[in-house]
Amino acid sequence: MIRVLLADDHTIVRDGLKQILAETGDLVVAGEAADGFDVLRKVREQDWDVLVLDMSMPGRSGIELIKQLKAEKPRLPILVLSMHQEEQYAIRALRSGASGYLTKDTDTAQLVAAIRKVAAGGVYLSGVMAERMAMNLMPAACSLPHTQLSDRELTVFEMLVSGLGVTDIAERLCLSVKTVSTHKSRILQKMNMTSTAELVRYAVKHGLIRDPEG
Repeated sequence: MIRVLLADDHTIVRDGLKQILAETGDLVVAGEAADGFDVLRKVREQDWDVLVLDMSMPGRSGIELIKQLKAEKPRLPILVLSMHQEEQYAIRALRSGASGYLTKDTDTAQLVAAIRKVAAGGVYLSGVMAERMAMNLMPAACSLPHTQLSDRELTVFEMLVSGLGVTDIAERLCLSVKTVSTHKSRILQKMNMTSTAELVRYAVKHGLIRDPEG
């Protein structure tokens, strides 16, 4: 039996995934976590066969959380299940130690196959994501401004363009408002922009978020 630790801050997502894995016969959700601190605590308490990890959770999350988890438990396979289809997130997740990356619109069969593969020591990417990553490594793609952001800046950027304010971001990441404001200023500077509205338009244009106007 493959014991899965499921980390997602949305109860409805965890419940849905538990139901899916319960029908497999060889996969079981043996633990759940709703934020980054809870993930760290449960990983420290016992060993797991696979961690299925949402990239965007309250507290420590994203790339920084993956790096810390791999530093403490280097043999733990991590499968990222993210809302982000942008290949920059996948590239950074894999470089940080994740064993696979899937988006939340992945079908059930692919998710189950991915968990089994990373649990067995393999690496999993969908064909579409692998193609996008290959395209991203080409010179034209690498020149896009958001690819120059640090991991923390990319996380703050993603939260800004999703509609969160500086105070909300500070709360979710357990940072001071001043620190988040500094990150925001650096993001705007690096991307040669002057407002969050410009960041949102950029994110929509490059497929980093869906167009809020449909």
